[in-house]
Amino acid sequence: MAEFETVEEILELAVAREEDAHIFLMALAARMVNPDMRKVFEELAAEELEHKARLELEIVKTGRVVTEGKKKLYFEANDYAADVGSEIDMDYKDLLTMAMQKEESSFRLYVDLASRVTEEDAYETLLALAEEEVRHKMRFEMEYDNILRTG
Repeated sequence: MAEFETVEEILELAVAREEDAHIFLMALAARMVNPDMRKVFEELAAEELEHKARLELEIVKTGRVVTEGKKKLYFEANDYAADVGSEIDMDYKDLLTMAMQKEESSFRLYVDLASRVTEEDAYETLLALAEEEVRHKMRFEMEYDNILRTG
């Protein structure tokens, strides 16, 4: 992973990651036939926007203004990107598998980013987001297991 010079750079990366996750989950929600699962994907997408807002608050606490122009400058895609490709034309089980992989990679990213910050608030926020990403993954795993049981 690229080295970061400031906590703001770390937080900007995390903001970009949350934006990407929101877009991804909304795209999956649009593909859901089951209205209950569509709602789950939409709710998780909304949570990603909440995560983004929490991260932006941490940037503001550093005295910086949140800008759209700097996002993704420091992200090396292969470091924490799940190897799932960009194709979402797949069956439901495969979509769930992709979602689980993306949540796992987000978890790993936030744990790593948390280890790189010294500011207590930023550290706590990043760890809290890592925990939430694990909960998202578990939600997808439960649905996946449910599919396997019911055939």
